[in-house]
Amino acid sequence: MDKSKDFLLDLLFPKFCLGCKKEGTYLCDDCRGLLDISEFGYCLCEANGQPKRLLEGHVGKCSICSRKELAGLYFALSYKEKTLTRNLIYQFKYKPYLKDLAKTLASIIVEHLVISGKNTNDIWENSVLVPVPLDSKKIKDRGYNQSEELAKELSVVLNVPVVLNVLVKIKQTDSQKGLSKTEREKNLQGAFAIKSCSTSDVEQLSGKKVFLVDDVYTTGSTMTECAKTLKTGGAKQVWGICLAREG
Repeated sequence: MDKSKDFLLDLLFPKFCLGCKKEGTYLCDDCRGLLDISEFGYCLCEANGQPKRLLEGHVGKCSICSRKELAGLYFALSYKEKTLTRNLIYQFKYKPYLKDLAKTLASIIVEHLVISGKNTNDIWENSVLVPVPLDSKKIKDRGYNQSEELAKELSVVLNVPVVLNVLVKIKQTDSQKGLSKTEREKNLQGAFAIKSCSTSDVEQLSGKKVFLVDDVYTTGSTMTECAKTLKTGGAKQVWGICLAREG
């Protein structure tokens, strides 16, 4: 039934590659091959304006960043490096709102995890995926939370459960675009909360390694604020997973 539905949708609304415009898929094999999917681990900090590559044996972050809320960050692409990367993300978040692009983008993240050696049982043990929440106005405008769609697709491949509607955004904030790091941090203060409707909600986070899913990591302000909130809800560790990182 699903295959028949997909066939009809493709017939009525054909997909075109966002790189070369070839019909059939949002990202053809040739254009996918042009993406520089990272095979290394990087720290949360930067060196000379670029993410600092972790030395062999270092996990998550360097000693300088040991006090930061996030335990580490996995990202597949550099946001600034390829026009195609920016185009993929733009089409996912803005009109015409290509919601089903989530599967393609999640597969890029998974490829990064595999080639960087991060798709192992010990990493995903006792873990959950939590999408960065949106405020109700943005969800109403777009019709979906892009981070939630990514998390759902990652869950299928990684076999890690998604925890939805426990981390929530309780304050409508200004757009982060164009704000400095300090302005971003101030903008997000008090924006997130743990919504506990029952004991079972809290238990979904208690003692777990939480992987916070978003599309782009810029200054880290959003993930940092979310990580603080998740730890108040009992999360043992909070890591970030995103498609692309600026810088």
